[in-house]
Amino acid sequence: MKAGRKFRHLHRYRDIAAAFARNGFGVIVKELGLLRHIPFPRIPAEESNSHTRTTGERIRLFLQELGPTFVKLGQIASTRPDLIPAEILAELAKLQDKVPPFPFADVKKLLEAELGAPLSSLFDRFDETPIAAASIGQVHTARLHSGEQIAVKVQRPGIRAVVETDLEILQDLARAAEHRLEWASRFGIRDLVDELSVSLLAELDYTLEGRNAERIAAQFHDNSHVIIPAIYWDLTTRKVLAMDYLNGISIGERELLAASGYELRSIAESVAGAVFEQLFIGGFFHADPHPGNVIVMPPRPEKPGSGKTRENRGRSPDVRPVIGLLDFGLVGRLTPGMKGHFASLVIAMRRQSTDGVIKAIEEMGLISEMADRFKLRREVDLLREKYYQVPFSEISLSEAVNDLFSVAYRHRVKMPKDFMLLGKTLLTLEGVLTSLDPEFTVVSVAEPFGKRLLLERMQPRRLAETAAGYALEYAALLGELPSRLRGIFALMQRGKLPLELTVPDVDRIMKRLDRISGRLSFSIVLLSFSILMAGLIIGSSLGRQPDLLTRFPALEIGFSIAGLMFLYMIISIFRSGRK
Repeated sequence: MKAGRKFRHLHRYRDIAAAFARNGFGVIVKELGLLRHIPFPRIPAEESNSHTRTTGERIRLFLQELGPTFVKLGQIASTRPDLIPAEILAELAKLQDKVPPFPFADVKKLLEAELGAPLSSLFDRFDETPIAAASIGQVHTARLHSGEQIAVKVQRPGIRAVVETDLEILQDLARAAEHRLEWASRFGIRDLVDELSVSLLAELDYTLEGRNAERIAAQFHDNSHVIIPAIYWDLTTRKVLAMDYLNGISIGERELLAASGYELRSIAESVAGAVFEQLFIGGFFHADPHPGNVIVMPPRPEKPGSGKTRENRGRSPDVRPVIGLLDFGLVGRLTPGMKGHFASLVIAMRRQSTDGVIKAIEEMGLISEMADRFKLRREVDLLREKYYQVPFSEISLSEAVNDLFSVAYRHRVKMPKDFMLLGKTLLTLEGVLTSLDPEFTVVSVAEPFGKRLLLERMQPRRLAETAAGYALEYAALLGELPSRLRGIFALMQRGKLPLELTVPDVDRIMKRLDRISGRLSFSIVLLSFSILMAGLIIGSSLGRQPDLLTRFPALEIGFSIAGLMFLYMIISIFRSGRK
């Protein structure tokens, strides 16, 4: 850690150390060496009731105490069930991103600085009281001079500096943890912190969220039953996001929806269809469909000439509900390759093929070299038997996804981030929709999309594209082969051919080298002794040996010692040849 950074963040280090101690993690303060970075530390005692809480509860309280950055990181971490135990994930899901709003004077100052004009010239009306407030920003409603009702998201002043400071500290702590703690190195804490940091910094750029919204809107261009708010780019910057205001009822308000005359089953089907359309057809999806981000609206009348939304132009009224999606800060991507791997997994599970399931998991993610493949195969077999010949209508999607994630976690199968977001999205979706309609099964809506995905994979055009891709890859490999072979031969000629050895091989070779070096040293001693004896013999033959040698049988004893040493060396070489 650089001294300048350490001094600059001294106060924040003290806050983090205190939060660790208060929530029962005082030992981590010592193990990470935080006490050495805090002069005259006053670390509070552990709270009296912390020992009655679970580890997950204490982690949640620790994150909440440290504020916006840590809360957001906890929420993002909850999307990684392949890396984090289920009991901790359950607590991370409870993290609330609700904080008191910041003053309107700060809102006005930031808007005018970002947009370069007085507030009155930008908006016909701007409501001072926000309709929502979170750790990163808050949302106000406004009306443009042209009459459109819009929502304006404004970033909390100074939040970027707070987040960047916390991320610097977290990266330093992760580096120290991997150096000092074996479990931190095994779990790849630095990589996890880096991944979470990238996701959090992306949420601080509202232009990215605006582009995400437009990309998802393009997938529903011809679907009048899914509304994505249009973005007003002339009023949008990295710290300000202006979009259509969608007024509806949250899908979490079951009683209000029923009282308003909506059919709950129809709503569930529409929401599930919208999500699966993004997942398996568009390949770009809203990864956080919790009740606050999904609303139900009646069909909206067309605004002549606005061109801002997709309406039922020239169509008769439709009784189906209109679904509005909000907040596109967290999105996932499924490349054609990823969708193909997912299809392979589905096919393997339908065929009850354990080998196929393991192969699909290998292609989608990374099975650690340290993983026990025998145990992994046994657990996949148990998973396969659990769902053997069970009708799709009776399968709990959340349970099946959780089972897969549990196997991945136990065997350190690190899945790609976007695949984990896919799983998280499906878990959230089923939880929301079954609370809306307990009899509804998400799988019933998913099955047609799954069949469509499999049929797409078997299309001649797709097969030809795949074959062409492999052909190009193999052609490139063949083109590189001569130069690679020349490089290998050059290394062989210089005696510098690299050799990769597994740990057992290294251990065995090191023992062999140790024995060889011992024998070499023994041989050198024997040679030196032999040279000494030769000198004595030559001296004796010249008649110039000292009187001591005449009275002492040096030659006889020397020959005896040399003979014993030689015999020992021969026996040890013979014995080592049998090992």
